Amino acid sequence: MARKSPSFWLPSRHAARRPHLLARGRIATGLRAWFAGAGFLEVETATLQVSPGNETHLHAFATGLIGPDTVRHELYLRTSPEFACKKLLAAGETRIFDFARVFRNRERGALHHPEFTMLEWYRANAPYETLMDDCAALLAEAARAAGSTQFSYRGRTIDPFAEPERLTVADAFARHAGVDLLATVKGGQGERAALAQSAAQAGVAIAENDSWGDIFSRILAERVEPHLGNGRATILYEYPLPQAALARRKPGSDSVAERFELYACGVELANAFGELTNVVEQRTRFSAAMDEKERIHGERYPVDEDFLEALAEMPQASGIALGFDRLVMLASGAERIDQVIWTPVVEP
Repeated sequence: MARKSPSFWLPSRHAARRPHLLARGRIATGLRAWFAGAGFLEVETATLQVSPGNETHLHAFATGLIGPDTVRHELYLRTSPEFACKKLLAAGETRIFDFARVFRNRERGALHHPEFTMLEWYRANAPYETLMDDCAALLAEAARAAGSTQFSYRGRTIDPFAEPERLTVADAFARHAGVDLLATVKGGQGERAALAQSAAQAGVAIAENDSWGDIFSRILAERVEPHLGNGRATILYEYPLPQAALARRKPGSDSVAERFELYACGVELANAFGELTNVVEQRTRFSAAMDEKERIHGERYPVDEDFLEALAEMPQASGIALGFDRLVMLASGAERIDQVIWTPVVEP
């Protein structure tokens, strides 16, 4: 069978990619300088983990650790450095960042690669709105490092120096899909029938076995995301509680969480949380996510009990994961993620 694409090491192909790769290095240097100036410490967390994360639709690479006694222990390549970084917060670190190589199975395309770089940073005792300010600063820093006056992707552009738009998820659904999203959230749970009816009225096709979360994602992808990050970046915040993941509930609300995502040129760049530190609630969320994963995909991942122990000791904090390769794509004008990765994984 012929290869789907020519090898990255062919001189002509490398020459075409090289300007993007050089921009990658300059951006990494610029961001590291920004973090140092803001009082952050760079950390390097382990790739091998007991649990790769407990999100329904993330798929990990499994491996095994064999000790001198020849006993095999199941481990995974991390899908994020989040658990490890939060353990360091519990240990007493207060401002940390990690340029982490992470691994996700079943993902490949213009914006997805099985191995990529996740830039994560955490602030102890800081509200998650502080991370919104960080995002604005880092977009500008990346642009300066790349020598760019605008970010672009597939005909869409933003001014990286402009203040990002801030839009709640509920307002975005109402504005772009005509959906009263929070009317379908009761007691922190999504009401599938109500959201299904709203999706039908918005002209979004759904499957009979789609959950509330699946329908939410379809409306978001088809009706909302095309309007985000045009002209300037968009910060989409206050996600409904059924989509809270590891984010804490917004104080005084029974419907939304302290979570936001950053969009630029229609591309999702980052996902941020006011971090949940309630161990009981976090265990409940992990269990529900793994039950759903088993129902849909026929597999589940173990819970990192050491992480839950650390969570009980972790200070209030905010954290964010940014797709570094995607940021480089937008800043350098690349069309595909493999243009900004020095040695892409060969497609079989």
